[in-house]
Amino acid sequence: MSTTRRQVLARTGALSASIAFTGAFSELFAGTAAARGHSGYGPLVPDPAGLLDLPKGFRYRVLSREGEPLRSGEGRVPSNHDGMGAFAGRRGRVHLVRNHENRVPAAIGVPTVEGLTYDPMGKGGCTALELDGRGNVLSERVAIAGTAVNCAGGPTPWGTWLTCEETEDRAGTNGYTKDHGFIFEVDGADPRRTGAVPLTAMGRFQHEAIAVDPHSGIVYETEDAFERPFGLFYRFLPCKPLGGTGSLRAGGTLEAMRVPGVPDLSAIQEPGASFDRIEWAPVPDSQAKQTPIRLQDFGPKGITHAQKLEGCYWGGSSVYFVSSFAHSAEGSAADHFGQVWKYEPHRRRLTLVIVFGPSTDIQLPGESPDNICLASGGGLMVCEDGGGAQHVYGLTKRGEVYPMARGRQNIGTPEAPEWGEFAGVTFSPDGETMYVNCYAPGTTFAVTGPWR
Repeated sequence: MSTTRRQVLARTGALSASIAFTGAFSELFAGTAAARGHSGYGPLVPDPAGLLDLPKGFRYRVLSREGEPLRSGEGRVPSNHDGMGAFAGRRGRVHLVRNHENRVPAAIGVPTVEGLTYDPMGKGGCTALELDGRGNVLSERVAIAGTAVNCAGGPTPWGTWLTCEETEDRAGTNGYTKDHGFIFEVDGADPRRTGAVPLTAMGRFQHEAIAVDPHSGIVYETEDAFERPFGLFYRFLPCKPLGGTGSLRAGGTLEAMRVPGVPDLSAIQEPGASFDRIEWAPVPDSQAKQTPIRLQDFGPKGITHAQKLEGCYWGGSSVYFVSSFAHSAEGSAADHFGQVWKYEPHRRRLTLVIVFGPSTDIQLPGESPDNICLASGGGLMVCEDGGGAQHVYGLTKRGEVYPMARGRQNIGTPEAPEWGEFAGVTFSPDGETMYVNCYAPGTTFAVTGPWR
């Protein structure tokens, strides 16, 4: 069931990047006919403008850049572009909702706007762009402000965005006037419909991403905790499942995943390893009033942890989630450069689908998968978050890995170059445009071309 594949991903002159992958790639494309097994779009062509290298035939448009004036006149485009969702609007328009992972020292915070601000001292939040049918930016405005460290999130079946705070800071910490570590719902078409209301029942912890089961309405959540014990994988059972905008405010029950006999997911190294009868333990204190959830007492059976739990998406009848890496030197049970796990709710089964193996190129390492999304015509897209040059990689159903984009913006020095990571990869509702962010300097790109 498992096959090791090592492939050269990009060649430009003497440069190359490689990733070793192990696993059943077809699992990643459950419920979609998108991945037709093509081997990519060819080598990346250096961009004369020094922003984004793409394969021949593809082109990009810069939709928004950090520091530019917001079209709404509310201030400047904030820093640290991260997770993002694309939603269909009227008359072929597209609404982009973009996270800003701003901490207190951020260069440009999200401007505070009356009625859309949770904590005036928070610099994080979301901005919303409206695009016409030709991809032109019609508007750009604040969608929510006064939050903190908005990392990733995910779309809901009713067309809103759930933005996640990746922090546990309380009121009085770092100048904040309110507790942080929550999920907020954002309507990109009309932000005032959702306002700035924390969905407290969904837990207070270092949130990363979410995925909603479109059949049951259960919301799955990842936790990217930075220190041992590492994060947990959660599910939220809403009182009003699939109830539409605002329904998650009605509350619900938060539970954490327990894999019997497995205290740390990094210890599992064999793709295809499967665990039945997964248990879900009620969280003792979802608000973490005294103790962070991952440190709470879940009884004699304990709970299952994992380092760097990040991307999360729904495919077919299962939820997939990513562990970007695990380092035994930092306290994990074992080392890896990335795992993709699959959980089947109807079977209560958890399966390790993919293991990202060690890099074979020190200068351009292919490691640490972060944001992921299913492309309507191009397979799976993976944002890299590691050292060296940063890429968006494509994965096909046959397990072929190919470069889709490479960032050229150097945020270091010529002597010690450093490139901003990619984040927020997503596709337009018609599948004709890939949107992706460069984290720093904050830049939002729209990529079009001969998508298969």
